[in-house]
Amino acid sequence: MAQPFVKKDDDRDDEAEYSPFMGIEKGAVLQEARVFNDPQLDARRCSQVITKLLYLLNQGETFTKTEATEVFFAVTKLFQSRDTGLRRMVYLMIKEISTSADEVIIVTSSLMKDMNSRTDMYRANAIRVLCQITDGTLLTQIERYLKQAIVDKNPVVASAALVSGIHLLQTNPEIVKRWSNEVQEAVQSRAALVQFHALALLHQIRQNDRLAVSKLVTSMTKGSVRSPLAQCLLIRYTNQVIRESGVNTQSGDRPFYDYIEGCLRHKAEMVIFEAARAITEFSNVTARELTPAITVLQLFLSSSKPVLRFAAVRTLNKVAMTHPMAVTNCNIDMESLISDQNRSIATLAITTLLKTGNESSVDRLMKQITNFMSDIADEFKIVVVEAIRSLCLKFPLKYRSLMNFLSNILREEGGFEYKKAIVDAIVILIRDIPDAKESGLLHLCEFIEDCEFTYLSTQILHFLGNEGPKTSDPSKYIRYIYNRVILENATVRASAVSTLAKFGAMVESLKPRIFILLRRCLFDNDDEVRDRATLYFITLGGDGPVVETDESVKDFLFGSLDIPLANLETGLKNYIQDPSEEPFDVNSVPKEVKSQPLAEKKAPGRKPTGLGTLPAGPTSAADAYERLLSSIPEFASFGKLFKSSVLELTEEETEYAVNVVKHIFDQHVVFQYNCTNTIPEQLLENVTVIVDASEAEEFSEVASKPLRSLPYDTPGQIFVAFEKPQGVPTVGKFSNMLRFTVKEVDTSTGEPEDDGVEDEYRLEDFEVVAADYMLKVGVSNFRNAWESMGPDCERIDEYGLGSRESLTEAVNAVIELLGMQPCEGTEVVPSNSRSHTCLLSGVYIGNVKVLVRLSLGIDGAKEVAMKLAVRSEDENVS
Repeated sequence: MAQPFVKKDDDRDDEAEYSPFMGIEKGAVLQEARVFNDPQLDARRCSQVITKLLYLLNQGETFTKTEATEVFFAVTKLFQSRDTGLRRMVYLMIKEISTSADEVIIVTSSLMKDMNSRTDMYRANAIRVLCQITDGTLLTQIERYLKQAIVDKNPVVASAALVSGIHLLQTNPEIVKRWSNEVQEAVQSRAALVQFHALALLHQIRQNDRLAVSKLVTSMTKGSVRSPLAQCLLIRYTNQVIRESGVNTQSGDRPFYDYIEGCLRHKAEMVIFEAARAITEFSNVTARELTPAITVLQLFLSSSKPVLRFAAVRTLNKVAMTHPMAVTNCNIDMESLISDQNRSIATLAITTLLKTGNESSVDRLMKQITNFMSDIADEFKIVVVEAIRSLCLKFPLKYRSLMNFLSNILREEGGFEYKKAIVDAIVILIRDIPDAKESGLLHLCEFIEDCEFTYLSTQILHFLGNEGPKTSDPSKYIRYIYNRVILENATVRASAVSTLAKFGAMVESLKPRIFILLRRCLFDNDDEVRDRATLYFITLGGDGPVVETDESVKDFLFGSLDIPLANLETGLKNYIQDPSEEPFDVNSVPKEVKSQPLAEKKAPGRKPTGLGTLPAGPTSAADAYERLLSSIPEFASFGKLFKSSVLELTEEETEYAVNVVKHIFDQHVVFQYNCTNTIPEQLLENVTVIVDASEAEEFSEVASKPLRSLPYDTPGQIFVAFEKPQGVPTVGKFSNMLRFTVKEVDTSTGEPEDDGVEDEYRLEDFEVVAADYMLKVGVSNFRNAWESMGPDCERIDEYGLGSRESLTEAVNAVIELLGMQPCEGTEVVPSNSRSHTCLLSGVYIGNVKVLVRLSLGIDGAKEVAMKLAVRSEDENVS
């Protein structure tokens, strides 16, 4: 399993100093393991060696089959020791190494003997290990013992059997389902953990039967659940039943609400919080239902336990997004949390207050936040900035104090994302609040005087060129713009020249002064700046008498280009490769948008790269998907399809075959479920997919298109569309349930019965990941493409990838994570190589070309370090 990326320069020296395992090597520990063969066993020393072996395994060290088998057989000899501590270590070791070693089944006789031992500790651990290494055949032989263990008087033994049942349910569900009576009896146990594990197993056994789950919840809510952990589980299961059943249309009551509301008065804090959170997550929750939950969460805000304060303020923060008025009673308590030592709690308190505060409290909040901002990290600051932007749009009369606050923090130290969030907030306020325009533009002008980010400077200059000429005194911005021509790099200088030209074209009184400044730019040492200055100077009439700029000239220079840039680039490349005496005609470029983003021209004989995730040929499949989605009215307005990728959601040879195609748009994601009914005796009608996006909070469902009928062996499509933040690589996990009405079909006549039965079928979960926003598009000459992008949009960082078996494994993991196309065969790592460089290319959503240069190295301990250099057409993407 791939370890998460860790920064290479993370300081871990302090931890390493106190580690008793520092510097141990596998070879040396395997030599020490020979003590297991001594005639006179030293239990203490054997335990220490097993501890070292377990440490190596948990640190990612891999044992070969031979090594694992030798260690396994050596460990089995320790069963002759009667030392209790050593026996527990033996159980742990067998569990950990059983997946790597051969012939582990040989130890089952010893384990079965321990499973019937009089020592409860032996019994519990033997059950756990035996269920870990057993297969279906052996399981039937020990099933009787496991059933007895589930109802054992000792809670440790009972819990071990129940937990083993939860694991076995994944591999041998039919056997575990036969234990329902014993598990039902264990649910009534007085031991807290036994009741918790029993309820979890009973629900998993019944989870595919909605009626059975509903009956389970009904019986448990009427009975007495002593375990707080089991109570929390029951609340979650109850909430699931409520979500599926909805509100009673006649009485307006929500089923099981009284039970959950009663849990708010439980003596255990975890149960109280779980019940409060469940109420806040009700669909279409009313103010009456919310009130008791909000009251309980308000009490938690003043708790002495940080975890309770955090849980309460986090839940209230979510409630404030949909029901801000319900949270206003907690504002006084949340204001006291602004100074909380835990910065996460303080940040959530501030953002919640900004959502729920009234106009009179804005100034007081700004004073409190000012002192707070210097103490938190950039990611928390971004959250606060976004909340302030929303507050300003809510109370536009308060724009002065909020704009001043944003301008002050804009001058402080901070990273790119933080500064970009502030600039974006100011730009939105300028656009939506007319009175804020002039003060906001001046704040932005002052910022670019000392801005270290090229991307932000060019964006602000572009915005200034659009909005500055429309103000009452445009001349006051000229100084700030021309300073950029004198002091900045070539990219910013070129942007400043364009902005000056916009002022000259739009404000006639400034034109003579603009011509003087443009004339100075004609001698710049960068060709792009010189070319722009020359174009604007001549087109605006700088070499003749000053006259009013014609509208056609303004449209030519600053109007939007109605030709897709990808098509224009293709036309220009074709023109260069096949020269003609005729000048290039821009009108010959096709204006329709192509479905496949532009790839570099492929080298002869090479396999074309591009939308490789599609099932058919790249171009035809992409075009087919584009035509299909654009023909559906609900999705026609989503714009250009960026990428489509296919995932299987069912196993082969199941009764219903379903796969999903993830269609990625700029602001939407459409899931296309391709379904096939493989049962000749059934007709499915009213087929829908219920998608649970609770683990994908930034996605919101906006449309769905169910399937009216699904006959045998006739594929059909179901569509579900979600909205997401525009242009952002939003990720999340989606759970899926296929819901339909089944009608029996007479196979001789092919006619279905009139009556049907509602049923559902659980599909595999899937995720939208970062790689879904990247197209695999190769380049024929990586070096030329890399140099042509230049270093302005380059970002370099170093990471530690943890322990890996080989460089090949590390390279493949990074390629899969980024979703990019390896170039020039660099994905192949030479054998025995200690370092390697891999070249990747792709197109990021928004048609932004991205190139990556990976440099990896591996040391003797198989720790992999990586240097990642990224260049793209957009600094923000890099």
